Amino acid sequence: MAYWLMKSEPNVVSYDDVVNQGHPEEWHGVRNYTARNNMKAMKLGDQAFFYHSNIGKEIVGIIEVVAEAHPDSTAEPNEKGNIVWECVDVMPVKKLPKPVTLETIKKTPELANMALVKLSRLSVSPVTDAEWQLICKMGGL
Repeated sequence: MAYWLMKSEPNVVSYDDVVNQGHPEEWHGVRNYTARNNMKAMKLGDQAFFYHSNIGKEIVGIIEVVAEAHPDSTAEPNEKGNIVWECVDVMPVKKLPKPVTLETIKKTPELANMALVKLSRLSVSPVTDAEWQLICKMGGL
């Protein structure tokens, strides 16, 4: 299993929104090739931190990939009629008992090389096993 971090603005789609809808959430709307390629690398059962961006700036929960990369339903076809944007579907796993803020992550030396810190604008990024374990511990799991 691989680990990831996926960002969403909580006023658009929050972790609680995903929990409350009770069905898989298509992680659509990503328009960055690196983020798209990260989703294309995801496998069923991979888990991701759900990060509230812009408002809150904190990891609030864990989600799981329940459908591998497929065409993004919100994407327009290119000039050749192809959909180049892809996404995965996710379901909630659990909310962190204690959200882990970006400020805390930046102050933690073991997380200095985390993609969230180094590539702050990337909306879908990999997380190492060590980063995953530490953030889960920091979040009360």
